[in-house]
Amino acid sequence: MCEVQTRWKQVFYGDVEPIKLREPLAEFLGAINAGEELAFTYTDAVKLAGHSCPAVSGAYKITQKALKALYGNEIPVRGEISVRVLGSVDNGANGPISQVISLITGAAPETGFAGLGQEFVRKNKLVFDEENEEPNAFTFTRDDTKKSVKVVYHPELLPQDEDMSELFTKCIVGTASKKQKEEFQDKWQKRVKAVLFEEVEGLFSVEEIN
Repeated sequence: MCEVQTRWKQVFYGDVEPIKLREPLAEFLGAINAGEELAFTYTDAVKLAGHSCPAVSGAYKITQKALKALYGNEIPVRGEISVRVLGSVDNGANGPISQVISLITGAAPETGFAGLGQEFVRKNKLVFDEENEEPNAFTFTRDDTKKSVKVVYHPELLPQDEDMSELFTKCIVGTASKKQKEEFQDKWQKRVKAVLFEEVEGLFSVEEIN
């Protein structure tokens, strides 16, 4: 068996609670045994996005909180969850956040899997509601019970570092020293960690809406 491991610079990625779901389509097509759980880690989201930031970490936590609110002690079922993004795809970080949500829940936009017959449809289960704009707000609905929850993310509550803007600019234009690059990365990843471990009170709100 060939096993390749990504060497992450940030050790705390491995401390983030994984998200486990059932995946009926994977069971049906023989990718996993019946009853086995599909586990998503934060590093799966990082791989999808190609980076780690407050939007990617926020998306992971948004999804985790929504699934816990919808399913309680039950195992969530991937592909049987519908998601509504309150705003356009271009508003804020809605696009990247929605990709992480789609990865974990299986809910996909118009490019998603059309299903096998009437089963396992993922297409159009993630939609952008441009008429009800609300920053960083998402609703999740169980297809079986129709229970819905709304999760709102408040990244504006993250502490602001007065040196971050200057360091970021220097790194982008290529004038930063090695020490300044490392300082920028350290400050950036501290913000990611603050999101993943909810080091700031009020970062997320969860509300049942039906």
